[in-house]
Amino acid sequence: MKLDIFSEIQNPRPWPDGVNDNDHQHRRIQQAIEQAVLADELGYGCWWQVEHHGAEEFSLSSAPELLLAALSQRTSRIRLGHAAVLAPREINHPIRIAERAAMLDQLSGGRAEIGLTRSTPPEWRLFGADPATVRERTKDAFEAVPKMWTGDTSVSGGVPVVPAPRQLPHPPLWQAASSPASFEEAGRRGVGVLGTTLWEPLDRVARLVELYRAAAAECREPVGAAVNNQVAFFTFVHCADTDEEAMRGGAAAAAAWYTARALTFFEAADAFMENMEREKALMADPSGGGLAGEFLRAEAAGAAGPSAAALVIGRILQGEQVPDDEVYNALAEQDSLIVGSPETVRKKLRGYADLGIDRLMCFQQVGALPHESVLRSIRLVGELIPEFDQSAV
Repeated sequence: MKLDIFSEIQNPRPWPDGVNDNDHQHRRIQQAIEQAVLADELGYGCWWQVEHHGAEEFSLSSAPELLLAALSQRTSRIRLGHAAVLAPREINHPIRIAERAAMLDQLSGGRAEIGLTRSTPPEWRLFGADPATVRERTKDAFEAVPKMWTGDTSVSGGVPVVPAPRQLPHPPLWQAASSPASFEEAGRRGVGVLGTTLWEPLDRVARLVELYRAAAAECREPVGAAVNNQVAFFTFVHCADTDEEAMRGGAAAAAAWYTARALTFFEAADAFMENMEREKALMADPSGGGLAGEFLRAEAAGAAGPSAAALVIGRILQGEQVPDDEVYNALAEQDSLIVGSPETVRKKLRGYADLGIDRLMCFQQVGALPHESVLRSIRLVGELIPEFDQSAV
């Protein structure tokens, strides 16, 4: 299992009072660059940068292609992942996706990894994307972009997309996924899958990995030149010299802050209801609903009631201010995050590796965790890399 880093560039309030005082934003961006340079030196596999718009304190990463281009000139080994490009064409036209990714691949000497996602309601509204078409638009992007990279002008109006990528035949493709149906979709497309363990118990993560592998095994016509059969998950990782220091340093508050802000920014209550309807339809589908339908029916048959984490998330969605320690303990109870001393982190990483995950995207700059603590965590986790990734030795 490779150890990667996942970055949002979070900038929590309180901010300076001055209207024109943007030093706090500049500082956060410079800190992200420093963290990436350190990760490169330590042998992390990939730096994954998100794309969000209008996210305020939740994420400053509105132009990840620019930050990744800057990192391409400050690093030499670490791969550079865009996780993930918002694929509806109102936000990012497929031609622009292909062009920018190819240029990043050229600038980095062939180190680009590109994920695509349909995005969420706040960003659809911002760019005028029709929620009814975003799935189809994302499908179009998955089919068009790799063709453009390999010189097929039939999907770009007869005009070649230049430059071509440095990697041959093209950079690896990934899909962000959060539901059984999207894990199956990624596998059937033949692209890698990018998921999160942050709110999932590990036994469900294991089943999602199996679902994806089964779908990828059935892929005969990948959207790219070959099947990228890889599973990546991100989760909150914070390592300090002792378990006590990791908790004293603000891990519980950071995990709780992220959970509340993410559920709010992504408008998760509405998304939850939409996903429930789609899952009901899959379970009732006369044809079986594919691998996702099987997954959901098996899950329903063995359901033992909602977990503590699910109950906490439900309370947050209803507007309740749940205490930080309660949020953290609910997530920790199901091993959804990795916090502690190097020995504790080692044991938890081993549990993730045993699930068959190919890349663990360590989400380390979270909430108000101090920059020096983040650097220390990156360094301590980096010392464990050779135990999990022999190619890094």
